[in-house]
Amino acid sequence: MIIAVEGIDGAGKNTLVNAIKGELGAETVAFPRYADSIYAQLAREALHGRMGDLVDSAHGMATLFALDRAGAKPLLDTFATAPDKIIILDRYVASNAAYTAARTGDDAAARWVFELEFVRLGLPRPDLQVLVDTDPAEAGQRARRREEGDAERVRDRYESDASLQQDTFAAYVRLAETGWAGRWVVTSDAATIMQAVEDLR
Repeated sequence: MIIAVEGIDGAGKNTLVNAIKGELGAETVAFPRYADSIYAQLAREALHGRMGDLVDSAHGMATLFALDRAGAKPLLDTFATAPDKIIILDRYVASNAAYTAARTGDDAAARWVFELEFVRLGLPRPDLQVLVDTDPAEAGQRARRREEGDAERVRDRYESDASLQQDTFAAYVRLAETGWAGRWVVTSDAATIMQAVEDLR
């Protein structure tokens, strides 16, 4: 089973992942995989202004994030086919769909991401997608506090753009409402997620 925990920066995705992984006996992977993937590393460089105008291309950035996930496909495929294994992903394909739709102002970008990642790159679709429904203003405050408390955690271009975060949250809501790429649960409550997982078993 593949569970994708989605949301804007500062929403509390990592907190929820940690809250449920032990209960489910699950493995976890966080995207982007900055420690392991050259594509993720290039995207991070771009987000911090060190790759010229690459960050200005919504589709260019989305492609880097997609290629990062494609590098994890062998691992993800094992969880898509094994009945007794669960992996929880801190961000997955819907993140690319929401941010790209928000950046372009066009929900058709979500269809482009679907085609790129699930069809062309062959990534497995998640069994459950969780939208962490933290208010964008609160999420932004958390991201700022995190930056102030950790000199290594400087916010990148996406994280520091409050308007983009608002638009991305709205795009996520639309994805969840339309059932983009499968089943969704909109919550910030670990017990609700656990119940949704049990319903799938």
